[in-house]
Amino acid sequence: MTPFSRTRATGVGRRSIATAVCGALAAGGLAAAGVTALEPEAASASSHREAPLISGTPQYDNTDVYAFVSPDKPDTTTIVANWIPFEEPAGGPNFFTFAEDAQYDLRIDSDGDAQEDLLFRYTFKTHTKNDKTFLYNTGPVESLDDPDLNITQTYDLELIKLRHLKAVSKTKVADDVPVAPSNVGKASMPDYNTLREQAIHKLAGGAQTFAGQADDPFFLDLRVFDLLYGGNLSEVGNDTLKGYNVNTIALQVPNSFITQSHDQPVVGIWSTTQRKNAQGYFSQVSRLGNPLVNEVVNPLKDKDTFNASAPRDDAQFLKNVTNPELPKLIEAIYKIPAPDEPRNDLVDVFLKGVKDLNQPPHVTPSEQLRLNTSIKPAAKPKRLGVLDGDNAGFPNGRRLTDDVIDASLQVVEGELLGAKNDLGDAVDKNDKDFEKAFPYVALPTEGSRGPLAKGVDGGNDVRSQLGDALQPADAQSSDDMRLIAASAGAGAGGIVLIGAALMWWRRMRNRAY
Repeated sequence: MTPFSRTRATGVGRRSIATAVCGALAAGGLAAAGVTALEPEAASASSHREAPLISGTPQYDNTDVYAFVSPDKPDTTTIVANWIPFEEPAGGPNFFTFAEDAQYDLRIDSDGDAQEDLLFRYTFKTHTKNDKTFLYNTGPVESLDDPDLNITQTYDLELIKLRHLKAVSKTKVADDVPVAPSNVGKASMPDYNTLREQAIHKLAGGAQTFAGQADDPFFLDLRVFDLLYGGNLSEVGNDTLKGYNVNTIALQVPNSFITQSHDQPVVGIWSTTQRKNAQGYFSQVSRLGNPLVNEVVNPLKDKDTFNASAPRDDAQFLKNVTNPELPKLIEAIYKIPAPDEPRNDLVDVFLKGVKDLNQPPHVTPSEQLRLNTSIKPAAKPKRLGVLDGDNAGFPNGRRLTDDVIDASLQVVEGELLGAKNDLGDAVDKNDKDFEKAFPYVALPTEGSRGPLAKGVDGGNDVRSQLGDALQPADAQSSDDMRLIAASAGAGAGGIVLIGAALMWWRRMRNRAY
């Protein structure tokens, strides 16, 4: 049998008590109770720069986790996890790579005991063809093995099965798989979709894997930190993450492989990053399950601790859930009454799963993204998921299109306690459409976008910005471009590159006269 063609059965392990965070927050666009002008929010991007230590090491910072029954292959589950927040598409010459001294893990609890039963581990290697140039690519890149793609990455994927936290088997299921590169720009990567397709790797048993750059799928207005949207609600309704990319790991596996049995189809999912320390040992530095947990549920004193902890130890964070800070802030600023504490409704939904939907039997409360794999994908997904009658959506897992800001805030403000509300941040969908097939995330924004790119398309006058001498009417030919790229890649380094560029400029200048 292949590693991805078996029904799992695991034992019950040690229990903890309860946990960590409700996945949630923000406020905004309030239309309930006759109030239409109020649009506050109180959250940051899902896990973008959410804790003091991890904010200084973005390569290890897990920004979001998604888990959903695959819409085009409902007998499989897709897990998407993202790293490296706020990737500026034009952020070269050193573009965005996964860390080589890290273990990027997807963890699955198949029986609800707050302990992982399966662990998928990704580790990466970086390869450089020519270290005598500063270029990421030395010419147009047409394939992942193109000699002009100077900096490349590959990864190994290991499957680890555990019982009571002890590894019982380890299997390498993928070796030296190529990573889709950062999207440098239209000139460097004229057909990025081809590079994306080449980075999708088929595994045994109908599984598949992907790693590479993608558009950041999370959508929300992040200007909350400017005194709650400017102090006068003038800073709302813009997707702050529009135009930024992330590094994505995606895995699609048969439902039968990750679930305990047909009678128990609910799994808990979270991701972690381990970084190698000075002594050569790996220690956990990032953790993410439900969105928005470490941003606004945990106070500063707990944030780094949460990132280094495991669901089985989540009892230490229980008070952050039962006595949340966010409703009190909203009440103080906007006079919306905070629900009475303790908030056991939040514990029931976010730490156990919704009863009769995605709550496993004999569940140990803990912070995980819980998914009932037997719920079929919705033909027309609703952005508010379960709150709007769509049981295939958040908090039953998390789809790319789920508006977790609005859904979570409404629950935090007492939707399940009878306090009906229509809170939201006035950002209801991603700026890019998602793909219809694995890995589903949208293609990354290219580095050539921006003011200069708009100018090329007629939005701005590039000639007026750079001067006629640097942008002659008869623009450089593809042969000239290849001459410059070849000079850079030949090993003579920056001096040859600059020399070739000057020769080209002089030639074009003479033609102009």
